[in-house]
Amino acid sequence: MTEENKRLPDIAWKKWGPYVSNREWGVVREDYSADGDAWNYTSHDTAEAKTYRWGEEGICGISDDKQLLVFSLGLWNKKDSRIKERLFGLSNSQGNHGEDVKEYYYYLDNTPTHSYMKMLYKYPQNAFPYEDLILKNEQAGKENPEYELIDTGIFDRNEYFDIFIEYAKSSPEDMLIKITVTNKSSKDAPLILLPTIWFRNTWSWGYDDYRPHLNAVNSDQIAVNHKELTIKNIYAKQTSDVLFCNNETNYKRLFQSINAGKYCKDGINDFIINGNENAINNEKNGTKASFFIDETIPANSTQVFEFRLCDRDLDQPFADFDVIFSQRKTEADDFYKEVQKGVKTDDEKLVQRQAFAGMLWSKQFYHYNIEKWLEGDPAEIPPPKSRRHIRNENWENFNSLNIISMPDKWEYPWFATWDLAFHTLSFSIIDADFAKQQLKLLTLEWFMHPNGQLPAYEWDFSDVNPPVHAWAAFRVFKIDEVLKGKPDLEFLEGVFQKLLMTFTWWVNKKDNNGNNIFEGGFLGLDNIGIFDRNETLPYGENLEQADGTSWMAMFSLNMMRIAMELALYNKVYEDMATKFFEHFLSIANALDNMGENDFSLWDDQDEFFYDALQLKDCTNMFMRIRTIVGLIPMFAVEVIDEEMLDRLPAFKERMDWVLKNKPKLAALVSHWQVKGDDSKHLLSLLRGHRLKKLLERMLNEKEFLSDYGVRALSKEYKEHPFHINLDGTDYTVKYLPAESDSDMFGGNSNWRGPIWFPINFLIIESLQRFFFYYSPDFKVECPTGSGNYLNLDEIADFLGKRLAAIFLMDENGKRPFNRQYPRFQEDPDFKDYILFYEYFHGDNGRGVGASHQTGWTGLIAKILQPRFSKIPMEKVQTEMPDQSGVKIDAP
Repeated sequence: MTEENKRLPDIAWKKWGPYVSNREWGVVREDYSADGDAWNYTSHDTAEAKTYRWGEEGICGISDDKQLLVFSLGLWNKKDSRIKERLFGLSNSQGNHGEDVKEYYYYLDNTPTHSYMKMLYKYPQNAFPYEDLILKNEQAGKENPEYELIDTGIFDRNEYFDIFIEYAKSSPEDMLIKITVTNKSSKDAPLILLPTIWFRNTWSWGYDDYRPHLNAVNSDQIAVNHKELTIKNIYAKQTSDVLFCNNETNYKRLFQSINAGKYCKDGINDFIINGNENAINNEKNGTKASFFIDETIPANSTQVFEFRLCDRDLDQPFADFDVIFSQRKTEADDFYKEVQKGVKTDDEKLVQRQAFAGMLWSKQFYHYNIEKWLEGDPAEIPPPKSRRHIRNENWENFNSLNIISMPDKWEYPWFATWDLAFHTLSFSIIDADFAKQQLKLLTLEWFMHPNGQLPAYEWDFSDVNPPVHAWAAFRVFKIDEVLKGKPDLEFLEGVFQKLLMTFTWWVNKKDNNGNNIFEGGFLGLDNIGIFDRNETLPYGENLEQADGTSWMAMFSLNMMRIAMELALYNKVYEDMATKFFEHFLSIANALDNMGENDFSLWDDQDEFFYDALQLKDCTNMFMRIRTIVGLIPMFAVEVIDEEMLDRLPAFKERMDWVLKNKPKLAALVSHWQVKGDDSKHLLSLLRGHRLKKLLERMLNEKEFLSDYGVRALSKEYKEHPFHINLDGTDYTVKYLPAESDSDMFGGNSNWRGPIWFPINFLIIESLQRFFFYYSPDFKVECPTGSGNYLNLDEIADFLGKRLAAIFLMDENGKRPFNRQYPRFQEDPDFKDYILFYEYFHGDNGRGVGASHQTGWTGLIAKILQPRFSKIPMEKVQTEMPDQSGVKIDAP
């Protein structure tokens, strides 16, 4: 067992971590406007002077798990108009494709306990082109690519610094910090480093007036005083001064009113940029402080700066610095050497390790109390009454004070429920306890709505995401069982009990006609359809969704499988397994027999699943546009072996009765009575013929199949866009391989052509499940028309390799995700740093959207992991194991 594995059970090692957001401005929780315009209520320009209510932001920051104290890095190249304290990006309205970070930073390494962490930030030596980036993107229009930082020419002469920030823990609350600065240019360049420490403001809101404080012991030591923290000091090995102000809003600057105190949040910036000596506290105390390090970095050279944040008074804080750093780096290498056993190439190991690093760096302290946000704080002006009618007014139960995995800590610095389910699959390989905790968290009473709905995301907690939570919980449960040698039944049972409420919410709220055909809304797929699927249709039509119905069929099978697992230890769950089996059959029946005319969402003409529009006269009309919506029925598949059925006689008896006495339903269950390979039974929405027909479309390179995975929309619509006229209104959908040309959902999300990892991952897993049932002789042409036939497991591997090809070097040493910029492909200072984008160009694999969407794109880590790239065979346990469960503290 590695040293990192030994640390993992000790939760104290996770108290400090990379929990600081990359952006706290422009988020809903900081918005107290009358109209809900979160992007303009707080902005990048006001962020340096405005104190946040719910969290903090910084560059490569760390904090404790309650974010009472934060450390982050500030920089100034002596040319910028402001200190670089936060990453710059465009707001939703400024970006020609929605919000967009305009910086280059890379997550390079991290361990589950954050005992060792490393990232890189590239800081230009010339004035940062803030206005140019805003103006050029405003002018670009949606038909053009985004104007990026590299397009400004600021890196053309290598006039930038590579700034590597590393952390190594000596103990849970003793953190060594190393900042390595390399001048990449051929000229000497000035740089001011401002390693900064501050307290999150907890005293201004009218609940508690306790004010912690920082004070200078000398120019290389700041004392930390907080009644709830054991941290006592931060030390600097090299410094020339210490600067102090307070984490207080500069009301005079922002609102032309009186400041609460003399020294404000932007005091250090004002002192350095404008020379205002009255902006900082010369008595050397406050609630925010920076070491001031003024250096000239010689051309093509490197300098190292060292700091230590710890819970002790040290006479020689840097005596053991190098030894501890070396030890933690070696332990990180040992940990990943064990994790990566079987990973084939060094390049795959590099990509996977950076994917894990991105997952771990994207943990964030997420604080948001809806009741207080709606009512306002005692010491603040009450929010306008309109606030209750803008968003989330029905979620007063929601109260988070937790560390949560974020999709992207700049573009999406708020959790998203269905994203998070995918995150846990990658986390389960390196830290299964954290994966389980994240899944359990969303089902707790201060997250889940009393009616059973899981919160979607802060822009609208009531929005509807695909119900993948049960799938993720069971997959994480099985991976955890393999790793630890025993099943955590307490976790599985706890999640299952709560998801019973979620399932009931879906049945009661999203089956408008009571016919087991579900209208979930956009279901996370944003603008994939003909019109906004989340809006009420103008003439009273209903959109009966093939994907909404298929997600629910999948949910039913997932819940059935969990109930079966629990029934091995508690026979009470056999009845629950039966309940979900019968519900699955009802959904399968409805998918084929909808309405008075037994209308089916399977179109016999095209042999594909489509959404259907139920018109005012109760007739139905196919929306004949081929999207991944029609592939989602593949996900509702479960394979049960005979041994498990023999252990569950009551369940087996009930199933047999249903299949014998309800032949119409029995006919929908693919080959249940016909045992497959090794006496397995198959439950699926797809009979063999339909599966082959879907795969024929999916594996057609003229339609869905790209060199880099499965597209979201058939490429056929590139030359022949889909047109339809409804009630006098024309609708058009065309294939768009990358950025969206629509304002729908802010214009930054596009499911009309690109490759998305979550759907591709579920396709791969579904194929693996089908393979468990069908023999290797069940083959499909792959690619369609090639004359090459593969079995379903081989097709799953084939798709996995195409997804991996997005990141891995090709025969020319290029990585497709970087295709847009030759320099990123060729320059050794860029080409091996991996960005895990939100989605990928449907034709060439270029990264698109959020550039650090390590969350669900981080699934590449699991795809590259041979031990867990396949669904593990289900094993029947013979005895009840000891259970420790998963503990989550209430906020």
